[in-house]
This record gives sequence, structure tokens and C-alpha cells, in this order.
Amino acid sequence: MRDSSRETTWEPPKNPPQGTLTEQEREQLPASAFAFPKERKEPLTDAAHVRDALARFDQVHDVDAQQRDLAWRNLLKAAKHYGVQVDASSWHELGGEHHAPHTIQ
Repeated sequence: MRDSSRETTWEPPKNPPQGTLTEQEREQLPASAFAFPKERKEPLTDAAHVRDALARFDQVHDVDAQQRDLAWRNLLKAAKHYGVQVDASSWHELGGEHHAPHTIQ
């Protein structure tokens, strides 16, 4: 039996565009380059995009808890790949006044 709570879909894109993505560059990314792959939200193409996705994680709309769980695992995998430190242990700690503070470097 597979443990789906450990699975991720994120893979580092081959030859990712650098800096701010144009709409065309974003459209050309595979779904596996996004924290939310089905929704194609929060591209994770470099350390800056990982930090942005973490900072805006609680602002992503029209996703359920299961999609957030997958996105969180994808973010952690991308953060490790790009050397971004994540001090939060769960996406429940990110953003909003009802969540505990965290540090993103």
C-alpha cells in the first residue's frame, strides 16, 4: 500500500526560464513545475518563486485541503532542491492572522 501523504508531483523543470515568467513561458511549463499542478498555480522554477509561493500559499483560492497537502509537499521538495529554508512544519502555519508565525529565508 502506497503512502499518498508522502507523494509529490513536482519535478525541477528542464531549462527553466529565469526571473519573472512571461505568460508564454508559464504556459509552456509542465504541470509538474507547479506547487498546485492541476490548477497550474504557483510555479516553482527557482528559489525566488519558491519563496513567493510560500509567502502567498494561504492566498490561493479554489483549492481544497487535499490539494494544499500536495502543494505543500511539492513546495518542500522544491525548497530543498533550490536551498530555500522553510521553518514552518505544516501549511497550516502559513499566513493569515489565525496561523502561527514562520520564517522564510
